[in-house]
Amino acid sequence: MDEFKRRNNEEMEKDVLFSHAVKAGKRIYYMDVRKTRKDELYLSITESKKVTTGDGESAQVSFEKHKIFLYREDFSNFIDGLTRTIRFIHEAEKTVSGPTASADADAPEPEAPLPGEPAAEEPEPDDFKIEF
Repeated sequence: MDEFKRRNNEEMEKDVLFSHAVKAGKRIYYMDVRKTRKDELYLSITESKKVTTGDGESAQVSFEKHKIFLYREDFSNFIDGLTRTIRFIHEAEKTVSGPTASADADAPEPEAPLPGEPAAEEPEPDDFKIEF
């Protein structure tokens, strides 16, 4: 059975046309563009979280993975919902006197700009406009 899983995972990796990883604390988010059997592109988002059980030499490391498949016909609604949610968070944070320690612990580190690129400023919620 393990052989079947390994072979299936290898075949799935061949289907990735584009991939981008975002490191965020103990988590990594993989955004993969894949192709369906009908040659339609879709987005596969995988959250991978490192989990350690046990202590010392008996410690075992594993990874919890959760996937979301997002198809082209849902992009606009998804982006709209994500934009509204981010806008709500920004507005809610303005009413709080300061960030909490727990919020800082899971906050993603900003990505460094590519060589030759100027450092980008964080966009305001209204700047999240993507046309499809």
